[in-house]
Amino acid sequence: MSRSPADILAAGVFAAVLAAAPGAVAQETQGQRPTIRELGRAPGVLSPGRLNAITDVAGVKVGQVTLRAGDSVRTGVTAVVPHGGDLFRDKVPAGLSVANGFGKLAGATQIRELGEIETPIVLTNTLSVARGIDGVLDWMLKQPGHEDIRSVNAVVGETNDGGLNDIRARVVTAADVVRAIETATSGPVEQGAVGAGTGTIAFGFKGGIGTSSRKLPDSLGGFTVGVLVQSNYGGMLSIDGAPVGVRLGRYYLREEVENERADGSIMIVVATDAPLSDRNLERLANRAFAGLARTGAAFSNGSGDYAIAFSTAEGVRRTPERRMGQAMVADWPNDRMSPLFVAVAEATEEAILNSLLKAQTTTSVIDGRAVTVEALDIDAVKAVLSETASR
Repeated sequence: MSRSPADILAAGVFAAVLAAAPGAVAQETQGQRPTIRELGRAPGVLSPGRLNAITDVAGVKVGQVTLRAGDSVRTGVTAVVPHGGDLFRDKVPAGLSVANGFGKLAGATQIRELGEIETPIVLTNTLSVARGIDGVLDWMLKQPGHEDIRSVNAVVGETNDGGLNDIRARVVTAADVVRAIETATSGPVEQGAVGAGTGTIAFGFKGGIGTSSRKLPDSLGGFTVGVLVQSNYGGMLSIDGAPVGVRLGRYYLREEVENERADGSIMIVVATDAPLSDRNLERLANRAFAGLARTGAAFSNGSGDYAIAFSTAEGVRRTPERRMGQAMVADWPNDRMSPLFVAVAEATEEAILNSLLKAQTTTSVIDGRAVTVEALDIDAVKAVLSETASR
């Protein structure tokens, strides 16, 4: 049954009101779920920022629109806004890394060619990339001072949530995208089955949106690296080195896959306040996949694995004045990049684990068949972590 955007919005508002009501019980909520740190594990050696989120990087904002309606709409939009100024005029340097290119990342070639981003970064589902572009353009073109713009490189990434969402209905609208951008804040970021992660699946469990950050000590530059992920991929889940997927009986190639697939995708968005060139931002994006690998990713043929990294540092921002001619631009040296590489790998790993641990069991009806994707069993995870810690 098709639904109008107004119906979907109304249903989403009703669900939000219901969830906020005292004692309310919704079909897809199971109470507060923990992050990996709340389970007593802290991946890596570096400390997180105050919020342990991508928004620990000053100026970065995140906005999300979650669309849940009826028995089959489970999707949404997540927007990352690099800074609060005029993104088109004051572009940020950026780098892109692709571990496996089975995806539809709009704007990728211009990032590669020019090494910069001029719009918010929007994440949604595979068949809504066009709507994502429309929304970014609607928002950008109406901004003050943009009356003369004739070209905009909208950056829109995706993963395929068709296992839990009626993806062919294409319920995401340009207005949803605009709303995600305009409601973006610099505070805590909601994680789990929200925004672009509402209908995603990872390692056979419910995936979603996750985030984390790392703050380097002053002796290493004092910079912050923040990561946000949209997890929707397969493999053999490992949590802080513990073989959770194997112990819980869900993993790629189990008895020749048992008709399950490791395909899927992940979008990784990396922000930092380190003054990096687009070349070193590409190197930083490359290292995000070290964190992805630590979680047990299969990097399969049908997986789209993308990482986008940008810098918010004023000294590297592509202002109109700097673009007019030769300019002096800050550049953190190659020989001091390694701590940032460690930071992005750790933050990526933790963001992915948070996306799984915070997600909730989700039900849907796809092609007339009831589908339930269970969230990670927290007690079972605790047992496996405890077992491996005692060895």
